[in-house]
Amino acid sequence: MKEYFRFGMDHLTANKALNISRGFLKGVLTDEVRDRIIKNHDTIQSILKGSKLIYSINTGFGSLCTTRITREESAKLQENLLKSHSVGVGPPIEQELSKLMLILKVHALCIGYSGISLEVIERIIWHINKNFIPFVPEQGSVGASGDLAPLAHLFLPLIGLGFLSKDNKSYRPTEKVLSENNLKPLKLQAKEGLALINGTQFIAAHAIRVYEKFLNCLNHADLIGAITLESYLASHQPFAEKLIKLRPHKGALIVAEKMRSYLKDSEMVESHKDCGRVQDPYSIRCIPQVHGASRDALVHLNNILECELNSVTDNPVVFNELETYSGGNFHGQPLALPLDYVSMAASEIGNISDRRIFLLLEGKWGLPSNLIEKPGLNSGFMITQYTSAALVSENKTLCFPASVDNIPTGSGQEDHVSMAPISARKTIKILDNLEKILAIELLCASQALDFRRPLKSSRIIEACHHYIREKIPHIKEDTLLYCYIKQVVEIIRNNALLNIIQKIQEGD
Repeated sequence: MKEYFRFGMDHLTANKALNISRGFLKGVLTDEVRDRIIKNHDTIQSILKGSKLIYSINTGFGSLCTTRITREESAKLQENLLKSHSVGVGPPIEQELSKLMLILKVHALCIGYSGISLEVIERIIWHINKNFIPFVPEQGSVGASGDLAPLAHLFLPLIGLGFLSKDNKSYRPTEKVLSENNLKPLKLQAKEGLALINGTQFIAAHAIRVYEKFLNCLNHADLIGAITLESYLASHQPFAEKLIKLRPHKGALIVAEKMRSYLKDSEMVESHKDCGRVQDPYSIRCIPQVHGASRDALVHLNNILECELNSVTDNPVVFNELETYSGGNFHGQPLALPLDYVSMAASEIGNISDRRIFLLLEGKWGLPSNLIEKPGLNSGFMITQYTSAALVSENKTLCFPASVDNIPTGSGQEDHVSMAPISARKTIKILDNLEKILAIELLCASQALDFRRPLKSSRIIEACHHYIREKIPHIKEDTLLYCYIKQVVEIIRNNALLNIIQKIQEGD
């Protein structure tokens, strides 16, 4: 039986938003929320009858905030707002991101301070439930009054404009889709256009994707690091619980515990107990400290993100006829800084992974040079490290914090902008690169482990290695490795190895 999420009432998290988007959780309106929406909408209608000048209800927008708009003009004003702000450029964002934006916007509007009508809310929910997803270009938001351009494109279909796609198929004109479903464009009322486009839903949707991808990368980085450690015949000592507890950063504690569980009962430890190696390179010895610090960065982003997902990011905010506040709840800075922080944290995971790849290829401690049986005639895995180095370098260039930039907009009214959308978009690019770097390390570590036979590693590592070998053979001579790298990227993305670990641990 499908579970339900009550928009405007339940606490939204990144995982819940993803589950709604993917159909595992259904978003619904309760009678209490319906009444709340209707009451707040009626407040807007009452304000329109008065003489008090209130931003966006009876005035223009942005630098035109002192220009009075008549009640008769207010509906046209809202339609004009969506049209004039639909200036995004570039390819469309992924449709799941657009759907997440719809979900996040509905939840924010249902909290009940935006003056939106029930009719508009129900139409947005129709898009979510029927999976008719709007076309949203990826560029054009500075994260100032939130995500004006992307949100304007997102809601053009409400007034019969823009383009829609169903089930990831090609985009079609909205008017045709509405006609086929016996629906008519909506007539927006006072304040509704601004309520739709003010907000941080573009940034937050990308932050959800960042959270999911980076958590998956971190979980794989720990596992892959453990496989590399075993292949390199490195020491387990740096992960000792009593050692890590002397500097108990939460991320480091988690990583060290994972490493101990992945390496438990390995036969390989005894084989090199008296090898004379006092310490291993930092890229292996400091896995808890480096991976753990990146985990801490992700925790910080998630804490900020959860607050954002359950916040009102509209402007102005309407409490009642006498209380309306024009403020800056839409500003993207709260997300911009942690997104930039996480971009650096993700880049560092790729950086340390590349160093471990280098160690596996240099031909030390019983491993053949470049992990191939006949080096010289064969280059083996040599050039895979060139690829990882290129990806690591690219990530470093993407780490420039977008949040430190500022280009005033809106005739100086919006004189400080967050650039958080750029922070979010480039962090996803960094994570895409990180998946490939980790895939190269896993490919190399699996090859290296073959050279340690007949020694056996832990139960978990052996099970993961067996899965890899079912998909990808041991490489005996030069071949096309890019196909295998692509396969391993997919293995990382689909969580196959983490699922194997979970089954083993649940069985224990």
